[in-house]
Amino acid sequence: MNEVTGNVVGNRSGFSLSIVVPAYNEEEVLKECHQRIADVTANIDGNAELIFVNDGSTDGTLEILQQLKSTDPRIAIVDLSRNFGKEIAMTAGMDHARGDAVVVIDADLQDPPELIPEMIRHWQDGYDVVYAKRTSRAGESALKKVTAYLYYRTIGKLSRVKIPADAGDFRLLSRRAVDALAGLREQHRFMKGLFAWIGYPQKAIPYERHARHDGKTKWNFRSLWSFAIEGITSFSIMPLKVATYVGVATAFGAFLFGLFLIIQTLLFDNPVAGYPSLMVAVLFLGGIQLIALGIIGEYLGRMFDETKGRPLYLLKGYQAAERSTDD
Repeated sequence: MNEVTGNVVGNRSGFSLSIVVPAYNEEEVLKECHQRIADVTANIDGNAELIFVNDGSTDGTLEILQQLKSTDPRIAIVDLSRNFGKEIAMTAGMDHARGDAVVVIDADLQDPPELIPEMIRHWQDGYDVVYAKRTSRAGESALKKVTAYLYYRTIGKLSRVKIPADAGDFRLLSRRAVDALAGLREQHRFMKGLFAWIGYPQKAIPYERHARHDGKTKWNFRSLWSFAIEGITSFSIMPLKVATYVGVATAFGAFLFGLFLIIQTLLFDNPVAGYPSLMVAVLFLGGIQLIALGIIGEYLGRMFDETKGRPLYLLKGYQAAERSTDD
């Protein structure tokens, strides 16, 4: 038996592996992605299924997936009814995964599938989550590298759980980790935070991230900004506390300034500051109030979405992988 941090785990040989690949308009890279994953899985000691999640693609992604499935019966296709976003696409893939271990990897090949055997070895040693940690980010602008660096360290400070810095979604999860995630059905999903929240023994593997193999990134400034807000509001209430602290500090400063004006007028008979200073004070306080209301609105909007109780996603179709006779 293997032992990690005091937890004894059973022998994890002769296992089944599920590989979840969310795809949104990835027709240029899907064949190469499948080939490289197939080459890797051909050399592992276990049965594998490849779960491609078509996240409402508008190009030829679904047609290519169906072509690949006709030649590789291990492929399962989860076809969502529309574009729900990568976080929910990953959830849909894990919901349909049947393996003892589940790997999540992007279709763009920035994360090398060749790391999967090393992830499996650490999982067999008893780790429930084995995640890839980027040491470099090829093919990305200096601005994106800097903002990503600052973001991960900021959310690491703000979050109530420790979210690993420089770790993406590329990781392996044990069956019990996947089952734990299946119980978390919140609408606003920041998967990197949820992966950390479930706990269990986790291990990082350092690697150099590649540039996209082909095609264009689906992430623009607006989507990255929304993703950043999602992460912060999902795992921290610090913005609400900051709004409170700023409000208290502003009120205290206004009180002191008012007291100063009263004393100045009584002792030195100085006139009260006029229109320009009054406008500055009003606009400043109004801006602070609007910012605080915006922060409250972000959290309130998320609560509103959660109370609706809608399903995370809807399927347009599902084609299961063929089971191996050894399963």
